Amino acid sequence: MSAHTPQRPGQPPLGPQPLPGVNAIVAVGSGKGGVAKTTLAVNLALAMAKLGHKTGLLDADVYGPNVPLMLGTSAQPRVLGENRIEPLTVHGLKTISVGLLNPGDKPLIWRGPMLHSIIRQFLGQVEWGQLDYLIVDLPPGTGDVALSLIQTVPLTAAVVVSTPSDVSLQDARKAIEMFRQMKVDIAGVVENMSYFVCPHCHSEIDIFSRGGAEKTARQFGVDFLGSIQLDPEIRKSGDEGKPAVLEGESSPHAKSLFDLTRRLIQRVEQIKSTAPEGVVQIQ
Repeated sequence: MSAHTPQRPGQPPLGPQPLPGVNAIVAVGSGKGGVAKTTLAVNLALAMAKLGHKTGLLDADVYGPNVPLMLGTSAQPRVLGENRIEPLTVHGLKTISVGLLNPGDKPLIWRGPMLHSIIRQFLGQVEWGQLDYLIVDLPPGTGDVALSLIQTVPLTAAVVVSTPSDVSLQDARKAIEMFRQMKVDIAGVVENMSYFVCPHCHSEIDIFSRGGAEKTARQFGVDFLGSIQLDPEIRKSGDEGKPAVLEGESSPHAKSLFDLTRRLIQRVEQIKSTAPEGVVQIQ
């Protein structure tokens, strides 16, 4: 239910609390791993920055924090006074990741309370400053990290990433249902690795089938944001720490990513324009 319930002094905050200075928080999630969700999140965030928006990227994929590799950085964030953390600025993008605090191959073996703590810390103790968009790269699935994020801050919208294969779509449907049950608006579904263009004959090959994500979006009544081809150059540029969108919109490898970014921005602004103001959600 919704209510304009005042908070009493000394009481813990009622429900998710907005991040001061952050205009919109967008989660990028998937039902399963292996769909290049982080590649998409990194390129979306960088494309937003290149389009002139003040953008941050929170790597919440704590078990597979690949954002530092894809941004080509291994620097550690500075700790300021009062346990505040200064995010790194890479290619004009503010970012924070467990991979910056726990570099190398040492795994994080954490249970739910620790995961909840690090998400709250990344949201509440990082000096994000003034941002138009904060992109949050979620881990695959519907587990503790997504729940902690949704309980801590009011998400503006969520993006669900899937390949067109039936196996991926089965889990993508679970991600859609999770966001719906948690009352998070879904900006739309993206079909990643939608097709492959043969470099020799230039024919389009449907390696993982094709069109399944658009069909799923239609079945669930959510927007379809677009398809991204299976492009070896997008993979290579991420591995080298130079994401494809850094080449600019004139690059054939980046054009569809910029198109996707513009559609996402349009959807987020549409969602914001219809959201009720000043209402505390009590669940």
